[in-house]
Amino acid sequence: MIYIFDMGGVVTSTAQVEEHLEKILGITHSQFLEYSGAEKSYGENLMLQCSDGKISCKEFWEKFSENSGLTIQTDWWHYLFHPVRNNETYAIIEKLKEKGNRVICGTNTIDAHWKNHMERGDYNVFDQTYASCFMGVSKPDAAFWQIIMEAEKAEPSQCIFIDDKLENCQAAQRLGIKSIQFTDALTLAKQLNVSLAQEDESYWL
Repeated sequence: MIYIFDMGGVVTSTAQVEEHLEKILGITHSQFLEYSGAEKSYGENLMLQCSDGKISCKEFWEKFSENSGLTIQTDWWHYLFHPVRNNETYAIIEKLKEKGNRVICGTNTIDAHWKNHMERGDYNVFDQTYASCFMGVSKPDAAFWQIIMEAEKAEPSQCIFIDDKLENCQAAQRLGIKSIQFTDALTLAKQLNVSLAQEDESYWL
């Protein structure tokens, strides 16, 4: 079986940085959304373009500077990003691998966050990592999972997808991939029939 884990919100915390970033730049949240294109005032959503790998984070800040009139040379997406590992989820992944399963990461991310995770070794637990910024497509686009299944030479029935976002789970489910919406590691362990602690029989289904 191939298990596909989302990263932020499942294996690590989501580590939202927008509020801190807005204080550093001296702008409001609505201004941040405007300058980043989320409100479509300046065309396409710059964050989505980063996630799809259409632009780099360096290009994001260049366009953001142009839209806002600010001069931003620091890649704040990288330096403010400090996700926290969910050690229990890591333990689940290790248990699944011990049982002979292939466990991979399927994540929506930007190149700055990818670099941060690589520096920390966060992806090392996986057999393979599929990152949207290098795939050219983000969840919930069906092509995201189709690329993974093609690369893994797998059918939907051979895959189980875990993500904290319901929209992504529903999109994978429509492709025939069994999906689990992540709430917490203990619940996931029970759903996957994985023991988090050998000495504690209460973790078993």
